[in-house]
Amino acid sequence: MEINIASRASKLALWQSYNIQKQLKDKYNCEVTVQEYSTRGDEILDRSLAAIGGKGLFTKELEIAILNGKADIAVHSLKDIPVVLPESFMIGAITTRADVRDMFLSQKYETLDNLPKNSVVGTTSQRRKLQLLLYRPDLIIKDLRGNVNTRIQKLKNSEYDAIILACAGIDRLELSDEVKYTHRIDKNIMVPAMGQASLAIECLVGNEEKIKFLNDEKAFIETTIERDFVRYLEGGCQTPIGINACLIDDKIEILAIVGGVKSMKYIKQKICFDKKYYKEAGASIAKLFITLGAKELLEEAI
Repeated sequence: MEINIASRASKLALWQSYNIQKQLKDKYNCEVTVQEYSTRGDEILDRSLAAIGGKGLFTKELEIAILNGKADIAVHSLKDIPVVLPESFMIGAITTRADVRDMFLSQKYETLDNLPKNSVVGTTSQRRKLQLLLYRPDLIIKDLRGNVNTRIQKLKNSEYDAIILACAGIDRLELSDEVKYTHRIDKNIMVPAMGQASLAIECLVGNEEKIKFLNDEKAFIETTIERDFVRYLEGGCQTPIGINACLIDDKIEILAIVGGVKSMKYIKQKICFDKKYYKEAGASIAKLFITLGAKELLEEAI
């Protein structure tokens, strides 16, 4: 047996793919290869992701490789995968989550609270932009594209006073020491993105048997709620939506926010569900948000 993995070519994507490669080798004692691909999201760096389409920007080329028989599976950051997959594809496994929070990085200032008025903060995420400005309306938010290493180098070049990245990526690449100050932002200040800190293994429907062992039940339950919430709202990874579900024993604590970056109006709720209702939880919360005006707020992002 041989298993071929399709991966983006960034350092973080390759770290993730090699991590899955090792687990597959250990499980099956077989040849497992990692093949690198460039995606549209990697190639277009002069515009925000929202401006160039959002859906499938980091996945399409890897899916084509699977369809053409060049790869068996693709490894993604779950937060980059659209909530509606192309026909014939499925997520065969969702891995154990790392730290779901966002991270503040700066060469001059210790935390978000320490930034002087009118400081320039780098992020392309509408979700992060919304929550940064809700917490600190005096900040200036500028787009920040490129892979993790490129973004950190831009910070070092003094193009920004601070930048915001996912904790999981910094931890996986062991980059904390590259920047003088790092601070993990409380989830109540910045609600994470759906699926943040989990890896997703994508394959064709019916080909999931060999990767099932990689699935983590806790992560699967949490991210099912998160993705269902975004799907029901018809949002995506480039809309100002934050949602985090956390399974603790038999209870699921869910924190969600939807807002409009232009109006700075928002809806934010913290809700608890029993674990047994996780399949209905995402849609249930989305319906609540819709009654509170979420659809109108999301129209600002179109």
